[in-house]
Amino acid sequence: MKIAMIGQKGIPARAGGIERHVEELSAELVKWGHEVLVFCRSWYAWPVRDYRGVRCLATPSIRTKHLDTITHTFTSILRATREKVDVFHFHGVGPALLCWLPRLLRPSAKVVVTFHCIDRHHQKWNMFARFMLHLGERLACHIPDTTIAVSKTLGAYCHLSYGAEAVYIPNGTHIPLEPVDLKHIEALGLAEGKYLMMCARLVKHKGAHKLMQAWKELRVERPELMKNLKLAIVGGSAFTDAYVRELQEIAKTDSTIVMTGLQVGDPLHALYAGSYAVVHPSESEGLPISMLEAMSYGKCVLASDIPENGELSGEQGIQFKAGDITDMKEKMAMLIEHPEQVEAVGREARTFVARHFDWRDIGEQTSYLYEALHFIPDLKEAKFKV
Repeated sequence: MKIAMIGQKGIPARAGGIERHVEELSAELVKWGHEVLVFCRSWYAWPVRDYRGVRCLATPSIRTKHLDTITHTFTSILRATREKVDVFHFHGVGPALLCWLPRLLRPSAKVVVTFHCIDRHHQKWNMFARFMLHLGERLACHIPDTTIAVSKTLGAYCHLSYGAEAVYIPNGTHIPLEPVDLKHIEALGLAEGKYLMMCARLVKHKGAHKLMQAWKELRVERPELMKNLKLAIVGGSAFTDAYVRELQEIAKTDSTIVMTGLQVGDPLHALYAGSYAVVHPSESEGLPISMLEAMSYGKCVLASDIPENGELSGEQGIQFKAGDITDMKEKMAMLIEHPEQVEAVGREARTFVARHFDWRDIGEQTSYLYEALHFIPDLKEAKFKV
């Protein structure tokens, strides 16, 4: 089949869970014999090229915070229609605002929407944007031939809020088997096993500012415990330059906080591999790929106790009360005091994600779903449940 991936910024992924999801899923689908077209924003991925067997097609967008995604989705749909694709696969509830359009332009094609997260909860959006994202959720649950939820929590949300039965196909990861060259962390002033790490887009709901505050308070209260340790904040802006500047000002007052900026490829792998533990303080998620990647390296993850994080760290990690700086601080101190527990939890985490979140299995599930859409006319009535 010819599959169009629509809604992501592009591949190869430089940042963002959706971009990583689309890259890995598309590469796996190619192995299953599908022709996959990933539509890229001209400013994100240029020149147009094939990547890992996937066709990368650049289409234009209006590059502003509120218009970039929707305009790119529109131009991608038009190009995918000309390409005569068999499946329009939308990623995210923002792009789902236009998931009805392929019904008019190419009625023989099937439409799939992957519900990645509840975007309207993110603090960067104004009231109108949140209203449109809410509408996108409704369309994502009722217009396509099937809706995919990347977490069981999101699947339950689709059912309870919109009466829709979503197919559960999660995010995934690859288990690293080769040794990682740690020279990249040395260039950042970090030493193996001597830093905690957060990896995320630097948007407010990810909680980097609260992690920094907890870190600074813990250094004052427990100076001997924190001696020779650093905190690495890995990630870049997502139309949030003002927030990034706030974080940079905080980091200037504490030499143990290292803001690495956006990292991809070998440097990112080295950061994961060399860390003592990983902290994920986000207050809104779908199913965080950064947590999956940390766990794939056998790292203990300290995560906020939102339900989506709990699907990964409930039994294979350590949790703190979301938004509670005091609890985060106490749990970080506990991790630093008990390296044997950190190591044991990390081993369990690696085994857990290898068993349940392998991209090869996720590609296989998605391929079977595409085939089912073409051979079971009323797939929605089959009641695939989370």
